[in-house]
Amino acid sequence: MSIVTVQLGQCGNQIGHEVFNAICSDVRGTHGLCSKKENESYRDACKERFFSEEESEVPVARAVLVDMEPKVISQTLSIAARSGYWKYDDRSHFCQKQGSGNNWANGYSVHGPRHKEIIMNLVQKEAEKCDRLGGFFTIMSMAGGTGSGLGAFVTQCLRDTFPTSFILNHVIWPYGTGEVIVQNYNSVLTLSHLYQSSDALLVHENDVIHKICAQLMNIKQISFRDVNQVIAHQLGSVFQPTYTAESGLHYSRNLLGIDWQVRPPCLGSSVPSSHSTNKPPHFNTSVANLVILRGKDMHSVDLGSFRDPSLYTSWLNPQDAFNVWKTPRAFNKYEKSASLVSNSQFLLKPLDNVVRKAWNMFASKAYIHQYTKFGIEEEDFLDSFTALEQVISSYTIL
Repeated sequence: MSIVTVQLGQCGNQIGHEVFNAICSDVRGTHGLCSKKENESYRDACKERFFSEEESEVPVARAVLVDMEPKVISQTLSIAARSGYWKYDDRSHFCQKQGSGNNWANGYSVHGPRHKEIIMNLVQKEAEKCDRLGGFFTIMSMAGGTGSGLGAFVTQCLRDTFPTSFILNHVIWPYGTGEVIVQNYNSVLTLSHLYQSSDALLVHENDVIHKICAQLMNIKQISFRDVNQVIAHQLGSVFQPTYTAESGLHYSRNLLGIDWQVRPPCLGSSVPSSHSTNKPPHFNTSVANLVILRGKDMHSVDLGSFRDPSLYTSWLNPQDAFNVWKTPRAFNKYEKSASLVSNSQFLLKPLDNVVRKAWNMFASKAYIHQYTKFGIEEEDFLDSFTALEQVISSYTIL
């Protein structure tokens, strides 16, 4: 199954490039824990998923690049081509010499509709190159103008044009200390719109990744590229196929094989009125967890604790909520690696903080004029707040 990646804004394009770089590096690697036949099958599956050959000397990324400023896209295309190992299709990008700044409304209400036909034609062409389209993977910032406003608009267009395709949005959660003054407005609007259009949101918090760079990797002067490379390696370790001699290549029909939906129990089912009292404080209840183990000693890892019923909401069977994939084929330069994708209460606190800060600004009408002049009315804000309060409530009562 092939995935079409849509890179949106400066953040999305820079991270997207690092993701393809990490995946291509992994494909080129030689790993002694797999047989030659297994390694070739792994490489073929990876190339089908992320690259197309297109009569090119090197694999061509299945990607569409979108930004309102040409500089980042130009740099991204150039760096990929110079690697000599993979490249982007020079025809699969769109940019204009006009920035939407940090204004969500400008990206969503102006640039989105104005350039919809061109962008969706590029996406359609990439989708038609796929023998088996598995879905779409968008990469975007939550806080910026193009990455969030235009990204939310494009995601809606993807849902309208490809109603049965799986859409996975990868969003970068902004630094808590603030990048732009209206980042909480942008985040609330982005998340509420994606909640309506997307099948799943995969979130990386800048603060968490920054801490990894500082504390685990001992990087003294952390750059955006350092942060982006950590994110890219985490994404690559999740998206690459898992291969075992017993079961062959494993791909899920919905991209990751995790239950992304927070849904109430079926009518008539028995649901305990209270949660287990033996949970430790600050415990994050889960809807679903996926653990992916790669490389050396992966069969000896004890994952029994992930099957503990107290980890999961009371109306789910832990056996249905937990998945594990194992493969002796290592990822990239790592001898062994473990990745966890979790649908849990982990983001409750940061989400609540963003909504609270945005509401405090909204209550005093701060900066609202920057949105209303492009057609985003106060009612649109209220709808977004309502949608996210419902999300917070659903996760709180797990």
